[in-house]
Amino acid sequence: MEPTTIEQEIRREQEYVDRVYTRLDEMVERVAEVRRDGHARGLLDYTGEIKEDDYRSLFERDALVDHAVRRLAVLEAQREGLVFGRLDQRDGEVRYVGRIGVRDAEHEPLVIDWRAPAAATFYQATAVEPMGVVRRRVLRCHGQRVVGIEDDLLDPQAAPPHMHVVGDGALIAALTAARGRRMRDIVATIQREQDTIIRAPSSGVTIISGGPGTGKTVVALHRAAYLLYTERRRLQGGGVLVVGPSPVFMTYIERVLPSLGEHDATLRSVGEIVDGIVATRSDPYDVAVVKGSLRMRRVLSRAVREAAPGVPRELRLYGAGRQLRLDADELAAARRAVVRRNRYNRARTDAARALVAALWRKVGEEAGVPREDFIADVTSRDAFWSFVQAWWPVLRPEEVLAWLADPDRLARAADGVLRPDEIDALARSWSTTDEWSVEDVPLLDELAWLLGEPPEPPRPQDPDDTDDVRIGDVNADAAPAREADGYAHVLVDEAQDLSPMQWRMLGRRGRYASWTIVGDPAQSAWPDPAEAARARDAALGDRPRREYQLTTNYRNSAEIFALAADVIRAVDSDAPLPRAVRTTGVHPTHLDGEPLADTLRDAVARMLEEVEGTVGVILPTARQAEATSWLDGLAADDRVVVTTARASKGLEFDAAVVVEPEAIARESPVGTRTLYVALTRATQRLVTVGGDEKWRARLGELVTRSPSDETRDSSGHDGPAAGAP
Repeated sequence: MEPTTIEQEIRREQEYVDRVYTRLDEMVERVAEVRRDGHARGLLDYTGEIKEDDYRSLFERDALVDHAVRRLAVLEAQREGLVFGRLDQRDGEVRYVGRIGVRDAEHEPLVIDWRAPAAATFYQATAVEPMGVVRRRVLRCHGQRVVGIEDDLLDPQAAPPHMHVVGDGALIAALTAARGRRMRDIVATIQREQDTIIRAPSSGVTIISGGPGTGKTVVALHRAAYLLYTERRRLQGGGVLVVGPSPVFMTYIERVLPSLGEHDATLRSVGEIVDGIVATRSDPYDVAVVKGSLRMRRVLSRAVREAAPGVPRELRLYGAGRQLRLDADELAAARRAVVRRNRYNRARTDAARALVAALWRKVGEEAGVPREDFIADVTSRDAFWSFVQAWWPVLRPEEVLAWLADPDRLARAADGVLRPDEIDALARSWSTTDEWSVEDVPLLDELAWLLGEPPEPPRPQDPDDTDDVRIGDVNADAAPAREADGYAHVLVDEAQDLSPMQWRMLGRRGRYASWTIVGDPAQSAWPDPAEAARARDAALGDRPRREYQLTTNYRNSAEIFALAADVIRAVDSDAPLPRAVRTTGVHPTHLDGEPLADTLRDAVARMLEEVEGTVGVILPTARQAEATSWLDGLAADDRVVVTTARASKGLEFDAAVVVEPEAIARESPVGTRTLYVALTRATQRLVTVGGDEKWRARLGELVTRSPSDETRDSSGHDGPAAGAP
């Protein structure tokens, strides 16, 4: 193909793209005018009371401005690569596909939103089943400028003589492009199997499984954008929650949805699910496993039932003409009767009733007054209500969990539930720092649910409030916690790592939601999959489920993935592994040398020279603190990302330098799976640094043989190009 032909095609497409951006500017100005008009409606000169019609006008103004602001944000976000596709139909129609829909002044479509049914064939048509599409064209743009074109001729027999087909398809361009510090959308290169998942019905639960590099995360995010487009009223009203494993991961993916025109999703890591708490520190593996276990439900339930430290241990009160008294055992019995049937913070009124009942049972007829008069006398005294407030204070989850740093208190709550060594480990974890860990967050959420929100303050001075001294009349379960209403849709990424307690926490946010769950069992860091599965099933309920398996690894070269596959098969021979799309002839390498810091620095410097994008330095947890000083000025390079193997999940880099792979494997009972994750982060280059003879032998053996058939893609490709994340 002559360069002049390519240039001519690019020039023609640029003319159309320019027309689209001109129209976009007009739309932006029109929406800005609507916003200005909305603000102008509020510039009213009131000299007296605001009338009902005025309130209505202000409400309409606020709604108008809010809609305009939202629309303006969507339009302004589409300056980069708005138009990315073109379909030449068999009937002669030409359709342009983009991030949002754009119509001309006569309301004719200039660009079709990629989520619209009319754009579906851009992703679903193949040479075997062209679906009326003759040529599919991908426009590669930099800003508003068309810089390249890649065509797929799907129906050669229907192609007119003048139709040009340029480029080798978008596959190679998408897979070999340099990675930045943020995940890119794949809206121009979604594969057919990925599009099926994106457009799946929203009801129930959609489970997306697949190995490293299959695009699970980015497909799920495109699905969220698609659902926000097709079910905007339901999802905007209830909200969409996107959950990931770490703040680093959430930062990595945060630009994907806005780039697709969506700003109405809440993104949170598992350490940020509870409002007001941002936890980034992870507990050591042995502690994390205990905190994540369902056994903690019993421990926390008992902790809530025990009296708070410092509460009065005796009630002394003058009433009904005599000295009244309840000792510690009698108070404990009253407490047990109340907490057995109530959430703690909603039970203060019942606690007061229980105290009055205990006093009446103790005094009885000796009081010399009718029961109703006795109740009225006791409950009219300020001293009684002062005692109730001191004996039954409103509790916060943070207080209750902090109290468990007391080994004796924790031992009482965990008696028969946790082993002594587990009790000691938990008590130490809460006594050595005031900073909550990621694993503490679901415990705080569980406590919030057990405690409940306090009701509106009662009117204790009213004798009618205690006229009937039956214990447990008020059932706190009748007033579920606010978060039980939750979100309309919940998307959970790296779901294979969630602990049972984390599943319970998320279940409260999605009680009435539809769900998208993303994961890979081979990468699981939770040691008891069956326990996690039970908690997951409890969170999801009996909703219908549909499951999809992504099978193509678009990220790693076959040479890189061969090493990772060899590692995971050592512990999971039946793991369903994806096939790598491409071979490069560049094998993973290993560097040895002392000191390790110098070897690592040399490896990172070399990778910065060999790749254009990011270099990930992936370390054992114990080495993280040393890494910055080892790398000196290199770590300040925006292209260098230093992370632990545990925190690297979901990330990808042009080159990865994995430090002391055997140490990563030894970090925990699931360390080999964590190493598998670390070895699959690179798109172009993989270097391991430090290791024993066994590791060097494994690497050498793999280099001497070609990538296995299991990691080489020997099939054709559907769709415009690989959906590379």
